[in-house]
Amino acid sequence: MHAYRSHTCADLTAANVGDTVRLSGWVHRVRDHGGVLFIDLRDHYGVTQVLCDGDSDAFKALEKVRSEWCIRIDGDVKARDPELVNPKLPTGEIEVYVRDLEVLGAADELPLIVFGDQEYPEETRLRYRYLDLRREAMQKNMTLRSDVVASIRRRMWDQKFREYQTPIITASSPEGARDFLVPSRLHPGKFYALPQAPQQFKQLIMVSGFDRYFQIAPCFRDEDPRADRSPTDFYQLDMEMSFVTQQDVFDAIQPVLTGVFEEFGGGRAVDQHWPQISYRDAALWYGTDKPDLRNPIKMQVVSEHFAGSGFAIFARLLEQEGTEIRAIPAPGGGSRKFCDRMNAFAQKEGLPGMGYIFWRKSAGGPILEGDPMFGEGPESETKEAMEAQYKLWVERGHSGIEAAGPLAKNIGPERTEAIRTQLGLGVGDAAFFLGGKPSAFQAVAGRARTEIGRELGLIEEDRFAFAWIVDFPIYEQDAETGRIDFEHNPFSMPQGGMEALQGDPLKVLGYQYDLACNGYELVSGAIRNHKPEIMFKAFEIAGYDEAEVRKRFGGMVNAFRYGAPPHGGCAAGIDRIVMLLADEANIREVIMFPMNQRAEDLMMNAPGEAGSDQLMELRLRVLPQDD
Repeated sequence: MHAYRSHTCADLTAANVGDTVRLSGWVHRVRDHGGVLFIDLRDHYGVTQVLCDGDSDAFKALEKVRSEWCIRIDGDVKARDPELVNPKLPTGEIEVYVRDLEVLGAADELPLIVFGDQEYPEETRLRYRYLDLRREAMQKNMTLRSDVVASIRRRMWDQKFREYQTPIITASSPEGARDFLVPSRLHPGKFYALPQAPQQFKQLIMVSGFDRYFQIAPCFRDEDPRADRSPTDFYQLDMEMSFVTQQDVFDAIQPVLTGVFEEFGGGRAVDQHWPQISYRDAALWYGTDKPDLRNPIKMQVVSEHFAGSGFAIFARLLEQEGTEIRAIPAPGGGSRKFCDRMNAFAQKEGLPGMGYIFWRKSAGGPILEGDPMFGEGPESETKEAMEAQYKLWVERGHSGIEAAGPLAKNIGPERTEAIRTQLGLGVGDAAFFLGGKPSAFQAVAGRARTEIGRELGLIEEDRFAFAWIVDFPIYEQDAETGRIDFEHNPFSMPQGGMEALQGDPLKVLGYQYDLACNGYELVSGAIRNHKPEIMFKAFEIAGYDEAEVRKRFGGMVNAFRYGAPPHGGCAAGIDRIVMLLADEANIREVIMFPMNQRAEDLMMNAPGEAGSDQLMELRLRVLPQDD
């Protein structure tokens, strides 16, 4: 028999009754039933119930074991009594009577309990991550992650991609975040960097003639942590293709991701049609470049209805250049209580509030008082007469709906009716309004859209909704200095090539794209700028002369002089994909050994201080911190 096990803790069934077996695992739970000990023995694969009584030579030794001790048992497989069968376990028909026991690893008093669903502070979970990972939910998440990566690899090979590895230590390169620098012992005073992404290397692979590359690549960025982003490192499906257009990249990655989400999505619907939405429209409609399309709410510009209106705040605002008023429709939100609640939400977000209008059925009198079409009022206040006149108004073309709320009173019935018609709203609906320069309120509007959709139950939870965000601007202008700089990836090919770079840089769009899913950015990519003359001009606009470009990206620029093919690609975040599939809100739940919010590894005590000998060898000196 094997030294540690003949079967796993998920293998045994009624077919094994009468067999002598050997199992190894952790003591998941101990139950003492007055002279009979029951233990749930757990390994990575499952749980088997083992038992022992005073007739067994192992009884005294088994009495000493506690939760999370690692043990080996030998015993006989017995059938459970029919009334004691556990249908929830694959091994629920049997139990193992223990004849022999070996303690493989005793456990001290536990800082966190593996059995059950107790909640523990994140600091405790990360400091004792090896115990936290024993919990059933974490075992499932990490297994899911492994299976997803394996599935991605198979699907990429099926798409005729080949996997190649790129360096883990390289030169510093501006990719939009801070580098992790590595001092060189052999070249004192000089530094390597951990790659923020394999960006330059995968482009060089295309120049080298390899047509379709992919890699499950580690990336390192010194970033501020968020719930959906690791502060130090992450993994991505990195891919690049030669002789392709933007649509070719979309057509290559879509079946890979669709298949993965269908395979591991737990039966949730996976959208087959992925719309392509311009960056500008995404910002307008959803207030973000990573919209959640499960939420049907789409914002609109309604400035014309407030220009010169009785609502002085918006009317005066629109007299300023670059301002506009946007509406957030709220189907089903037509109550003052709900509107007040959303107004309070806006105030928590740092705004004075949100204006709102809600619509209700007319109470029986003419909505547009004094309008000859509707007369001066009903001839009778009886219910029958009111209903008859209401019916007459509708037949004559009136909506039969009245607007309510402070904003409605200020702008009047004609304007509120025009807003309602534009937004496609009706009785029981509402709309919220924000105004100013879009850059100042757009993000809050996006969060308000999400909150309204959540509160009203409009979001289709059991669905993965994808959208390509395209036509990103290449440049942005600093509001204070007026300096032009890259807004997104500096290696993207401008739409229109060199000709596009001769005009207003703020109007230049790139062949750059992101894929959004359920409010998260899953993929980012571009068709690359593979022509040196266009690259030099693009960087010149952002304030980098040719010498600086050659200094920073000399390897790639030189390679482009020797017949570079048109190429493009993208990268998909493995951590975020698994986070969505596992239905987790925090990315640390799907990373084996994550850092905490302060980019610390509490388990391994990193970052740590370097010894004086190490510093001397590297010719480094640590400066004291300022008080």
